[in-house]
Amino acid sequence: MGTASNLKHAAVSFLVPLPSILFYLYFINHYKSSAVDGTTLSPFWSWCVDHPILLVNALFFLNVNVLFWIISQIQKSHWMIDLYWTVIPMMLVYYYATYPLARYNLWRSRIVIASAWIWSLRLTHNYFRREKWQWGVREDWRFTDMRGQYGRHWWWISFFSVYVSQQMFLVGICLPFYIVHSVDKPLDVWDFVAVAVCLCGIVLAYFADTQLHEFVTRNDKLKELGKPMVPNLDRGLWGYSRHPNYFGEQLWWWGLVIIAWNLGHGWAFVGAFVNSMCLAYVTVLVEQRMLKQEYRAEAYRLYQKTTSVWIPWFRSSAFARKKET
Repeated sequence: MGTASNLKHAAVSFLVPLPSILFYLYFINHYKSSAVDGTTLSPFWSWCVDHPILLVNALFFLNVNVLFWIISQIQKSHWMIDLYWTVIPMMLVYYYATYPLARYNLWRSRIVIASAWIWSLRLTHNYFRREKWQWGVREDWRFTDMRGQYGRHWWWISFFSVYVSQQMFLVGICLPFYIVHSVDKPLDVWDFVAVAVCLCGIVLAYFADTQLHEFVTRNDKLKELGKPMVPNLDRGLWGYSRHPNYFGEQLWWWGLVIIAWNLGHGWAFVGAFVNSMCLAYVTVLVEQRMLKQEYRAEAYRLYQKTTSVWIPWFRSSAFARKKET
């Protein structure tokens, strides 16, 4: 991709969230001005104040579902939603923290926001490293497959399968951010347990993705040299789990659920649960894709038989017998 296209995609990425950001800043300033002047808010602004989750869903629908979808139709690619998976949770945590009716323990809020920054920077770094430090080079392969599957109907199906579905996942898994900023309760040991789970997930995902990146890079070099590629990554963390990066990512979100549960709102688990179910389905798609590649199919079938799917565990003895032969 040329420099001009790279810069254009970068500019679009920075400009596209501005409608929601500007609306929210105006809303906050309007609320503060009304509080100082003692004036009554209009029914619309009162509704915004009283319904933070409904408001964020409305903003998401208009700014992400509609605007992102329109841009994707122009660019013929849904690359941007993949990038914004690392950004939207950060926007949501600050949205809930600065909301007019927010009440919370300051230290819990700081710890959660700091952890979210670490998570976001890790995932953003991995995204750009994978895309060779370029913006919008390609869309997620699953979207490309669906484009071929649905053909001429993809333009409208994509609105629901790419964007409306992402709203349910992203707003849902970020519900613990809302709970953190709606309950003022002193820190206790469960907060530190939860943060430890979150940080373990981030570290695990970082090293798993790094090992995967190094494996892919080596194979690309072998391919360029006309040499046989290594069929499967089964070393490091990948020797104990077929998807250690997925497992690490889930630890992060379920760590946040522990915080919400400890604050008396265990129902916030629903977002992480739905996301885990979706990731289980994605796991099946990824493995089917691996088995369709002839040079690695046999090695990957053995890998499936001997290695845990998500939770890291020791390999079965079948692998050792295979290596001996």
